[in-house]
Amino acid sequence: MTKKTFPLSKTELERAAKEFITPFYIYDEEAIRKNARRINAAFSIFPSYINYFAVKAMPNPVILNILREEGFGADCSSLTELLLADMSGIKGENIMFTSNETPAAEYRKARELGAVINLDDITHIEFLEKTAGLPEMISIRYNPGPLKMGNSIIGNPVEAKYGFTREQTLEGFTFLKKKGVKRFALHTMVASNELNTLYHIETGRLLFELAAEIKQKTGISLEFVNLGGGVGIPYKPEDEAVNYEELTAGLKKIFDAIMVPAGLGNTGIHTEWGRAITGPYGWLITRAIHRKDTYRKYIGVDASMADLMRPAMYGAYHHISVAGKEDAPPTEIYDVVGSLCENCDKFAVQRKLPAIETDEISGDLLIIHDAGAHGRAMGFNYNGKLRCGELILRADGGISRIRRKETPADLFATLV
Repeated sequence: MTKKTFPLSKTELERAAKEFITPFYIYDEEAIRKNARRINAAFSIFPSYINYFAVKAMPNPVILNILREEGFGADCSSLTELLLADMSGIKGENIMFTSNETPAAEYRKARELGAVINLDDITHIEFLEKTAGLPEMISIRYNPGPLKMGNSIIGNPVEAKYGFTREQTLEGFTFLKKKGVKRFALHTMVASNELNTLYHIETGRLLFELAAEIKQKTGISLEFVNLGGGVGIPYKPEDEAVNYEELTAGLKKIFDAIMVPAGLGNTGIHTEWGRAITGPYGWLITRAIHRKDTYRKYIGVDASMADLMRPAMYGAYHHISVAGKEDAPPTEIYDVVGSLCENCDKFAVQRKLPAIETDEISGDLLIIHDAGAHGRAMGFNYNGKLRCGELILRADGGISRIRRKETPADLFATLV
């Protein structure tokens, strides 16, 4: 079981809501830092380690700068994400550029910044050479196809548009070596939000075996193996969080059995975790403003799926607490909904909750948990909705705005 907590009291949250106006996201800096340090410590058993934080999960330079201070890099998949990493002080090979169907301008920017380019297709070798030039260091993204099953979010690797086949991976490394590339890395990404520790350990085995084969057949010793992302978080109270120490101990056992005898004992183990880094330490705060009783009981809030689309897009579960009523009995069954003109605009369906008071000024504040990754980042402007802002709770208890709410002027600016 995972106890769902929130770092502010009801009084403190009401004070923040009065100053910053709901809806808004709020992130806990101290909790994010402690989590980053625990992850670094768990992976310190390997020759080298860096987590390239998946910028797509939380594209805010304040958060990226915090993670840079904790020794993290950035995994970027677009030009804008490259710019965000750079403005956050993440430089050179601490940036990994993992993109697909990549425009030439984005490869050129990655080369300019000195990022590690992670190629998604064998044809991109020639494309990169012609448009930006081949760097000294290149990574290849491997798609294991039928050798590894994905999960419900990322899908079956055979059907995925990402990565090289096994044969293409060997061919690609051989070709890159002939082209004068000196340093190499291997990457994969086969799951999303996966809580099964053994699944991630077996992903390591798959990559370590391939690394040994690459060494045997091409003579290339990989500088690092990137296990990708995909480590999940316990969205539901009954879920168990991934134990980092158990995960790394399992990976180290396989590393020692496969990589060391292959002469690859100095190979670094890297990751591109995003959700696991910030997800549990961000919350969407929204006020209950309307009640509707028809065939069901509805609570209407001032946020919408334009602020958090995961429940509508994936049917994803996000735990909801009512500020000040965390220990109150869940006597009611509600659909918690936003105002978008789409029936899927629901944060919860038939959810057991305490009785909720509704009013635009004094209605209950709802805390939507585990929204610190792929939350505000996936916002959109359908119906002309204006995306909410972001706050950060500092270690000293102070609250700062790190992204303001959008205004109509923001939305109309591109029309001029």
